[in-house]
Amino acid sequence: MNLLNIVTIISLFISLFLAFFLITAKTEHKSSNVLLALFLVINAIDVSEPLVNSLVNGPSNLGMLRTTFAFLQIPVFYLYVLSVCYSDFKLKPQHLVHLLPFLIVNLMLLPRFYTVDIAEKISFIQNRQSRIEVQLIHIMIHVQIVIYLIAVFKVLRKSKKLYLENYAGKHINSYNWLFQFTLVLTIIYLVALLKNILKFSDYPHLSDAIKIGLQLSQLFIICWYLFKALNNPGLFRNIDTKLKLVDEMVSEEKSKAPSVKEDNESLYTEELLKLKQFMTEEKPFLNPALTIQDVSKQIGIPVRDLSLLINHQLRQHFYDFVNTYRIESAMEILRDTTKSELTILEILYEVGFNSKSSFNTAFKKHTNCTPTFYRKNL
Repeated sequence: MNLLNIVTIISLFISLFLAFFLITAKTEHKSSNVLLALFLVINAIDVSEPLVNSLVNGPSNLGMLRTTFAFLQIPVFYLYVLSVCYSDFKLKPQHLVHLLPFLIVNLMLLPRFYTVDIAEKISFIQNRQSRIEVQLIHIMIHVQIVIYLIAVFKVLRKSKKLYLENYAGKHINSYNWLFQFTLVLTIIYLVALLKNILKFSDYPHLSDAIKIGLQLSQLFIICWYLFKALNNPGLFRNIDTKLKLVDEMVSEEKSKAPSVKEDNESLYTEELLKLKQFMTEEKPFLNPALTIQDVSKQIGIPVRDLSLLINHQLRQHFYDFVNTYRIESAMEILRDTTKSELTILEILYEVGFNSKSSFNTAFKKHTNCTPTFYRKNL
């Protein structure tokens, strides 16, 4: 057994183990876990090629079907991202449309591969570079990857913006984690694209070398993914798909009559005073999971108006708006000589932060220095 097969077996074991863990774990967000588990299983099927080739002599229907499972990988990842970003995501019959590329490809292979004898199958593989089916399949997989990756980055961009405009909790770090993983996948797919281009060039040996490199990298990527997943079990699942971006609401406001706009301006002034008084006196920012909906209920301002007030009129995301009050509160504690025994960690939890990294980032953004430096130089 060569090194590549050993690495493949280890990768398969880790992928399937994590998939089993996700399916059996008790959680209210079952859809996300199932989709992630399905993604890992499909990935395991994909990386199993060296092992399958060493066990099966010659082309087979099962081997070809295994290859076409690549058309399910990126759509499942896209659905997983949706399920993680939006709290009200549910798998629906219309999501079956993502199966179409996989079904079309297998229908294309039906006449000249699946339904012929072994001799015809061998001929098909040997002459694959001239087969129109193979060429179309390669074009389709690359187009699919580009379209879905663009869609995934758009979902992440929009959901992160919605989060910043409506929430002030700790889960913003999870967006960064998911973005990182998507970026790693993008790099892998781009390298795979290069491999496939070289396959049909005058340098097929380079394609084979890249293929081996991709197989070896799978083990490290899965291990990294496993480490991240187990250390971030509480992924952000806070965004409601019914929420609108502030830009969309502003566009709607601009379409209103001028008299309505003037009324809105005076109303915003009153609401701003009410909001600032509420933040100063009631200190809702001490709640680490504060949302714009919470503030809306407590001060009696509709969520839409409050969102426009903070995110558009004040030109601050709700996330930054709330953190400003948290940092001001932290600065008061740091200046208080009677509380000098409190550690930075104790202070950040007291003012509503949930992690040291987010506190340090917000503090430096607000004061241009770290909390420790601020305390030492009072």
